[in-house]
Amino acid sequence: MTPPRIDLRSDTVTQPTPAMREAMARAHVGDDVFGEDPTVNQLEAMAAAMFDKEAGLLVSSGTQGNLVSLLAHCQRGDEVIMGHNSHTYNYEQVGTAVLGGIAPRIVMNQPDGILRLEDIEAAIMPDNVHFGITRAISLENTHNRCGGAFLTPEYTDAVAALAQRYGLKLHIDGARIFNAAIAQEVDVKALTRHADSVTFCLSKGLSAPVGSVVVGSRAFIKRARRARKMLGGGMRQAGVIAAAGIVALTEMIDRLREDHANARRLANGLSRIPGIQPEPVHTNIVYFHVDHPRFNARTLQKALLAEDVGVLALGPGRIRAVTHYGIEAEDIEETLDIFASLLQ
Repeated sequence: MTPPRIDLRSDTVTQPTPAMREAMARAHVGDDVFGEDPTVNQLEAMAAAMFDKEAGLLVSSGTQGNLVSLLAHCQRGDEVIMGHNSHTYNYEQVGTAVLGGIAPRIVMNQPDGILRLEDIEAAIMPDNVHFGITRAISLENTHNRCGGAFLTPEYTDAVAALAQRYGLKLHIDGARIFNAAIAQEVDVKALTRHADSVTFCLSKGLSAPVGSVVVGSRAFIKRARRARKMLGGGMRQAGVIAAAGIVALTEMIDRLREDHANARRLANGLSRIPGIQPEPVHTNIVYFHVDHPRFNARTLQKALLAEDVGVLALGPGRIRAVTHYGIEAEDIEETLDIFASLLQ
């Protein structure tokens, strides 16, 4: 299979930049399991400093990052509070339960991605022999299934205060945390300052070919590193991966603004096409509903693919499109012309 020429299915389809390819070719490497890869060590230290945490850990994916974090925070039979629309619950094969024996305690996400504080507090299990022990809360920022909505520093601080009051750990699935920071014009530290752990992706909007990083305290990262090894995630000369991640963190964060602008451009154009109703756009993710006499979401996805445009149908009536590095304003205009020709 070959990807569509204008590929809006996800920001995971980004290609590494020329600078990344050059850095990967020239990377100094060593055995990372022995802690001897200088480029991995540099990336982990850089990431920890950016989030004002003590240490970092390179992992193969965001899914692995979330899993090792919760394994480090919890024991078998414990519970973690998470949203019903969260990526960890819906798209990671419930690995915390399958591999860690950690039960998800589900709370309803609101349309803007938050978990209401009163709902979180109600989900914390009392100290009773009948119940599992609540150990952690997991938030997602930005929130994929809630339209790429971002959580504010004030909200995250309030959840952290609640967690601290009950002696719980706070984990943030920050796969697109830099999109959240750019959208609010805040330092990423403000979004995670009281979190016990954060996972963020290098391979989405930041355009690296592979990898995520987990950050937290030294004691937490030591436990997470053990969990990573148990899961088969101990890498050897991983500096070739980390080199691209360093470029991502030094060169690719500010350009996320372009993705957000292109997402708004796409949604504004779609709103003028009969049969399409876009949802509010917060960052680089555009969800829209299809209500057309000749198309549903799946048949429209197929028709667009025939025109070399890729989108992702999520059920019969809803489609997702994600802007990213490699998608320019002219690609958005061409996409809108194709939509118009199909639907009008």
